[in-house]
Amino acid sequence: MQILKKYKWLWGALAIMLILFYSSSMTYHQQTSVPFLEKYLANEPLKGWLSQFSFTYAGTVESVKTVGYFKFVEFFIRKAAHFGTYFLFGLFGYLFLQPKLQNRFITMIVTYLAATGYAALDEFHQMLTGDRTPLFQDVILDSLGALTAILLVMLFSRRKLKK
Repeated sequence: MQILKKYKWLWGALAIMLILFYSSSMTYHQQTSVPFLEKYLANEPLKGWLSQFSFTYAGTVESVKTVGYFKFVEFFIRKAAHFGTYFLFGLFGYLFLQPKLQNRFITMIVTYLAATGYAALDEFHQMLTGDRTPLFQDVILDSLGALTAILLVMLFSRRKLKK
């Protein structure tokens, strides 16, 4: 039991890596949330508000008009999942490495590079999976999620040290 507690941040990072690997092994049709959204958001709440937004992501125009309401909502869910999982990966990785490396800047660099490298490998894995589109933009989004967590934990730990 002591080993679980001692390495809790490592176990968290490894769990995220396994979840990401499993997710990347699934085709788009296996993991799409559109049928769920069609069932539970059938009355299309916020459609009028969301319809005013349009932007280009990875060379594709994303809007309610171009992809439809449910795919537009799903787009945000999928991108939030990218950012969120790598946020956790960066957080767990930093918290695990900090006591070992004992240098906040080196820990930040190593954790960021590890997260970005894993994001690139994850997109490569998606390329090998049928019905998936690997995107460089997703690697950027993933690395920003990890960097956000790293910077936040550094900020809060610095404040804690000052008190």
